[in-house]
Amino acid sequence: MASRPKLPLTLTRDRARAIWLRAQRLDEPEPFGAGPEATRAAVAHLGYVQIDTINVIERCHHHILYSRIPSYRRSDLAQAQTLEKSVFEYWTHALSYVPTADIRFFLGAMKAHREEPKRWSAVGSPEETRKLLRRIRKEGALTIRDIDTDVLIEKAHLWASKKPSKGLLERAFYDGELVISARAGMLKTYELIDRHFGWEKKPTPASERQVVAYKLDRALRAQGVVSLDSICHLDAPAKKAVAELIAGRVKRKELVQVRIEGAEKAPHWASPEALEAVAPTDAGLVHILSPFDPLIIQRKRLNLFFGYQHLFEAYLPREKRVYGYFALPVLLGDRIVAVLDLKTDRAAGKLLIQQWSWLAGEETPAAKAAIEIELARFERFQLALGSESEPAFAEALPEEENRAALRA
Repeated sequence: MASRPKLPLTLTRDRARAIWLRAQRLDEPEPFGAGPEATRAAVAHLGYVQIDTINVIERCHHHILYSRIPSYRRSDLAQAQTLEKSVFEYWTHALSYVPTADIRFFLGAMKAHREEPKRWSAVGSPEETRKLLRRIRKEGALTIRDIDTDVLIEKAHLWASKKPSKGLLERAFYDGELVISARAGMLKTYELIDRHFGWEKKPTPASERQVVAYKLDRALRAQGVVSLDSICHLDAPAKKAVAELIAGRVKRKELVQVRIEGAEKAPHWASPEALEAVAPTDAGLVHILSPFDPLIIQRKRLNLFFGYQHLFEAYLPREKRVYGYFALPVLLGDRIVAVLDLKTDRAAGKLLIQQWSWLAGEETPAAKAAIEIELARFERFQLALGSESEPAFAEALPEEENRAALRA
């Protein structure tokens, strides 16, 4: 008689959450070490770090790295991008920093952009783009501010530019002709991609099968337990090929199908190594997370693993907001316990708490004290102050005493 098929393993939410926190490197204080090499390692492990323009507090690419590198400095990312060239910018599910070692997996997307002229038909003619590229080739890298010959136009939408040349630069960037070689805030410097990387010849583009495997492997490394939705976030066309690859790996016992408590009908997968490598999360560890952090950005997944539904309310009228304009979830150990609406008043040199919302049942004196300690450190980071600076949130337990209280 044939043996009955083995049922998928069911993970409790606690265990699934622990695997994800381990994969995200949010379960220990200093997972990547310190210095510029920590920034390179963090981007390589996560696969991408999202970029966003909002700067009510520090922009999210710096914030995401700070959450995993306690001693992170903004200059570390600039060094990786401009000097070492170990990271580059391109589109994942959003504009992101990506390891340069992975660039061949993006060359196909660049080629697809070049071959879709209708996508950019309103930007300008091919001859205008060639003229701009000739200028950069002759004069060197430039920013939008270096182009003063534009006839300004009315903005078509909120994120558009009055300078037509901005569209030409972006088209050449997505086409793979230009690379963003440096940033000053959100001001981008554009350089010829071959000259920036010093290539005589571009790397060989990855095949479609290799790109699919890359997406799956990246998700397994940074998420631990994956689903089709989490692997193909905002990339639904990739699901069919990813599902076929997963089926093959399950058959070869390289992946294990699992179910998560409370969502038994939604298939998930993990490697046997990820299922075995679960360790307790430091119960006293506090992270004030960006709404664009990879732990937060996939809202349905976040709710499944943490029982917390994040609301991004920056574009809602004030009277409709629950947590505030720019709400930041607070991770304490392996639980999201509070949501803080923060704003950096750079002129006054202060981090302002616009609203502090506790999640049900999570408010305790020890939790409040632990968060206040992290707020003091977070403020120093926001204002780029050294560790010797006087924190604004001084009424907190000593760190080790507070962690002990939380573990008890």
